Amino acid sequence: MHFVEAKGILTGSGGHCGINVYRGCTHGCIYCDSRSLCYHFTHPFEDIEVKQNAPELLEKALKAKRKKCMIGTGAMSDPYMHCEESLELTRKCLEIILRNGFGATVQTKSDRILRDIDLLSEINQSAKCVVQMTLTAYDDDLCRILEPNVCNTKRRIEVLGKMRERGIRTVVWLTPILPFINDTEENITAILNECVRTGVKGVIDFGMGLTLREGDREYYYAALDKHFPGMKKRYAQTYGNSYVLPSPNAERLMKLFRDICKSNGILSTPEECFEYIQELPDKYTQLSLFDMGVKVYDFW
Repeated sequence: MHFVEAKGILTGSGGHCGINVYRGCTHGCIYCDSRSLCYHFTHPFEDIEVKQNAPELLEKALKAKRKKCMIGTGAMSDPYMHCEESLELTRKCLEIILRNGFGATVQTKSDRILRDIDLLSEINQSAKCVVQMTLTAYDDDLCRILEPNVCNTKRRIEVLGKMRERGIRTVVWLTPILPFINDTEENITAILNECVRTGVKGVIDFGMGLTLREGDREYYYAALDKHFPGMKKRYAQTYGNSYVLPSPNAERLMKLFRDICKSNGILSTPEECFEYIQELPDKYTQLSLFDMGVKVYDFW
């Protein structure tokens, strides 16, 4: 971990802006696109770059904005990795978002977000809050291989439930789906059933597959050699050096995905989900737990 003085913190414009307090990650996910060379890391990926002046920059940037909007974090680096426990920079930024009357959306794989559920709830009451959680492997043993240094899927599902109890809307990233590894009907169905049970607003998937770029590909293939002997050869024979690696089961899995989402009123296209995440209405109506409960119980 090393500290830097950032020159700016807020990116984007209009109805949605983003911040990244950290660069790099310690969760160790074997497929992480952020490792790709195109992002021009000048330090080891696990040596977290901490933008120590992020709260001050955010305060200044939000005071200068003429229109309230959603402020997102977690698109490039998880805001709740290990160092956040002691540094609390994400929490400080949430406090600033709340104080200035903006909405917030947080993307994470970590149950550390529960530490800040009080702030997220307050933001949701005064503006709007959406929590985005990545779920890729329902099986705990497989999850520990794919995402070794963060809580497992079952715990993340518990987080979704706790957000629901507070009236905070959630969106799930059902991605990446790794060819020949987690691209099964059993895995997709199990995850989606939990999304229905916990009242998830939307599920994001980009076609049931994986993308690999230079830097990311080498790390992923090394993990395949370690955990799935022979799988690297299968990938090379099937995909070569392609950027997009669709699952051979993609068509069947996408139909399953769309059918479950449609029958349970869950947003199921990236466009729908992003529109919902980025929208900050003038008067935000919080989630009705009663209405959600009826939907969930009807499913079961």
